[in-house]
Amino acid sequence: MDVFGVVIGLVLLFGVAVMVLAVVGTVKAAKAVGKKIEKHEANARRAVETATLKAKTYTRIGPPAQIASVRLGLRTSLDGTRQVLEGGLAQDGQLGESLALLRRLDAHAAELDGELRMLEREPDTARIAAKLPELRERAERITHSAETMRWAAQDRMHRFADDELSRLSQECESEAGALRHWDAAGSASSGSAGSSGSSGGSSGGATGRGGASAGGVSGASGSAGSAGAAGGAARAGLTDGKGRPGAEELLGLADPLTKLAQRLRKPSAGPSAG
Repeated sequence: MDVFGVVIGLVLLFGVAVMVLAVVGTVKAAKAVGKKIEKHEANARRAVETATLKAKTYTRIGPPAQIASVRLGLRTSLDGTRQVLEGGLAQDGQLGESLALLRRLDAHAAELDGELRMLEREPDTARIAAKLPELRERAERITHSAETMRWAAQDRMHRFADDELSRLSQECESEAGALRHWDAAGSASSGSAGSSGSSGGSSGGATGRGGASAGGVSGASGSAGSAGAAGGAARAGLTDGKGRPGAEELLGLADPLTKLAQRLRKPSAGPSAG
């Protein structure tokens, strides 16, 4: 009975855990879907407002058209800068600071856009003419700041791309040289052959010069050389065959053969001696 109750309790706990996980998953999915819907709704609203402002710039005249042009330029600059920064954030984390500045700038732009909308509904033309230059000047400052960040981010990404391409080109050239290793070996062997040839030529030249000088010296002392050659024995070289040891000396038989020859040359004590 106790075992059956424990099993029932475990099953109930498992069912409650599954229900809790299902509720948590449903809530998270609903929040994610809600965020996506809000994002798409904001994008659709922005697209509709941009299209409306473009239509106002072409269909209206006077101050309303000027106000619509100012609002359109403000939105276009901020949207373009946001797209550039968000697109490069994955490769460059430093653009996150620029995005934070852009959000602060976007808050000022939202306040200015609200003032422009209010001015757009203003019936007094004189007030519109008085306020519009000031609001346009603020819009130009915001637009200039946004464009400065956008251009700097584009230059930064272009510079990084050029540097990466330069490094990649160098690596490709190094790899190509490694693949053509036989060219390097051939050039090295030809270089060593050329150096040996040049050293041989220099030694040959030195020998020629030495021979010429030796000839001059021998010509100058001809009589002394001939006298020396007549008076002294010629010195044997190692490989000319002169003065080399005989077979007896090499086999160690020179002394016994000499003694035997001396014994044979001794006069024998015979009848003639007596």
